[in-house]
Amino acid sequence: MLFLLLIAATVLPSNGNRVNGSIDSDGVCVCSVNWPDNVFPVEKVEYLQTIYQTLSINVQREISKVQEYTRTLSVQTYKLQNLTRRVQRMETGGSYTELDFELLKLEIRELLSLTGQLKISLNGSNSMIDQLYSEILNMSQAVSQLESHDKHNVLAIRREIATLKKRLQDCEEHRHSQTPTSIDYGSCDHNGLLNISNPVVVQLNWRGFNYKYGGWGTDPASNSSEMEYWVAPLETNARIIYSFRLYHSHDDLLLYKNPTTESLYPYYGQGSGMVLYDKYFYYNQYNTRYMCRLNIDTNTIQRQILTGAAYNNRFSYTGVTYQDMDFAVDESGLWVIYSPEANVGYVAIGKINVTSFTVERTWVTRLFKPSATNAFMICGVLYAIRPVDLRSEEIFHMFDTRTGEEGAVSIKLGKVLEKLQNVNYNPSDHKLYVYNDGYQITYDVIFKPK
Repeated sequence: MLFLLLIAATVLPSNGNRVNGSIDSDGVCVCSVNWPDNVFPVEKVEYLQTIYQTLSINVQREISKVQEYTRTLSVQTYKLQNLTRRVQRMETGGSYTELDFELLKLEIRELLSLTGQLKISLNGSNSMIDQLYSEILNMSQAVSQLESHDKHNVLAIRREIATLKKRLQDCEEHRHSQTPTSIDYGSCDHNGLLNISNPVVVQLNWRGFNYKYGGWGTDPASNSSEMEYWVAPLETNARIIYSFRLYHSHDDLLLYKNPTTESLYPYYGQGSGMVLYDKYFYYNQYNTRYMCRLNIDTNTIQRQILTGAAYNNRFSYTGVTYQDMDFAVDESGLWVIYSPEANVGYVAIGKINVTSFTVERTWVTRLFKPSATNAFMICGVLYAIRPVDLRSEEIFHMFDTRTGEEGAVSIKLGKVLEKLQNVNYNPSDHKLYVYNDGYQITYDVIFKPK
């Protein structure tokens, strides 16, 4: 009614000359209106009223639809959250059956159908509906993958794993009851190398990740109560070494504190074949075939030529440059592993007399040095290593200087990074000290009991 009055007010004339009025006997004002000549547009008013009513009905209908869509969307969102929890429980190992998969797939199909209807009803894209539809599709794929795994007897495999765990536990108990007698440090009362433990990462070298070449270890002949550790990274050219560090305790090593820096001036070294033995640091002098040793107490350097030895990366290990001379220590003393020029790459093992600093005896092997990544000595036996893949190596060759026996072996050696730049055996703790692309690694050595 208010709408009609407003329209009438706009179309009625306001000219006072067309209105006549008088007062009757009761004092009431009586007015009469004279209409203009033009006729009032009643049809237009009725048409406008009809349009208004139609629009009102349509607006109310659309509001009802939106409210219904909102309720439907809330219900579907709750269902999706419930499905998500159920699928996550199945993915993390919760129990489930074939019926669980069928129920999940049925509910997902219903969700996809209802969400599709919502998209059609809204006549276009809606970000909330699109996101809901995408999440339901992802859920469907996850359930399909789980069902595929189940067809491969996942439940049966779990039961098998439980059985294997029990067998492993029984095996561990049996193994502990038959642990072989431990070998005394420094003793060769065993039948050679049996196995190598998994690697233990001690730390990154003190100069950082870019210093990938070098060596480290302890002095097996040290008489101090605390082990003395040496760390010798090469320069970033993977060749030259100017100095190295000594740490006088394991705590100092781990905390990089209280180091003593030992300079090799004026006879700088090259390659990663260095070792510390009985207060002397042994290395190959830069650009020569000289063996050098630095006395860490007096800071004096002695030199001795290694007659006929190849040098300057002529016959180094594969993947490791300038390690033409590789010094090694075992229970019987100090060794040098190298290739004479006359041997054109085949390894010779020299036993060094530490008193005179000379090679007192040499053994020639059938091992081609560039075929190995590194080597070490245990109880007079040479063990050579070769790469298998990025995460493992194999101890594949041995030569016994006591008997002349030479042949193949196969012992797996895990590694942290790709290259083993330096491998040193320490008879005082039966460990391998390995420099692995800048990281200091140790392994426990396991021997065959007699």
